[in-house]
Amino acid sequence: MADGLELENRTSLPEHMRELVKLFPRDGWATHPNFGALTRFWLDRHGMFRELMTHLHNDARLMADKGMDPQTYARRLSRFGGLFVGQLHEHHTVEDHHYFPLLVAREKPLQAGFDLLDADHHAIDEHLHAFTEEANALLMSANQPEASSAYGLAARFSQTLSGLDRMLDRHLVDEEEIIVPVLLKHGEGSFGG
Repeated sequence: MADGLELENRTSLPEHMRELVKLFPRDGWATHPNFGALTRFWLDRHGMFRELMTHLHNDARLMADKGMDPQTYARRLSRFGGLFVGQLHEHHTVEDHHYFPLLVAREKPLQAGFDLLDADHHAIDEHLHAFTEEANALLMSANQPEASSAYGLAARFSQTLSGLDRMLDRHLVDEEEIIVPVLLKHGEGSFGG
């Protein structure tokens, strides 16, 4: 995507992709009559990703500052990191192959928005690869008898998480501003909710 809308550089959705969210602003979502279980579940999943990222980031900073022992950190990183990567991949797969086609069929003017979200998924996958490599190196280091190198790796990992967190949040906010208004406009029933 070479039009300035790359996830790494984007600060918001372009105005032509925000027409529907102007009609259905975020502060009215939860009280809208079409806000139901599907929308709530989907937003809760986004909340879970944000919460996992917060745990991962806080733990990495604590470890880098030598405020957590390497073995405890390794257990937490394995648990939260594995959950984060696995659930995010599953979530994106369901969106790409099930919900995005259904949603764009109901709201064709947003095709470019769904293409943007799909491109975001690919960009995030590239960063998840780096996340996984660094996490695995940290896990190996933390489980060595002399685990002092894990502190430096945790500091580097914290920087990686900062970049991934910024990108992920940008994607989640933009995705919410595209998808939730479509669900509110058309109702959840036609999407399997």
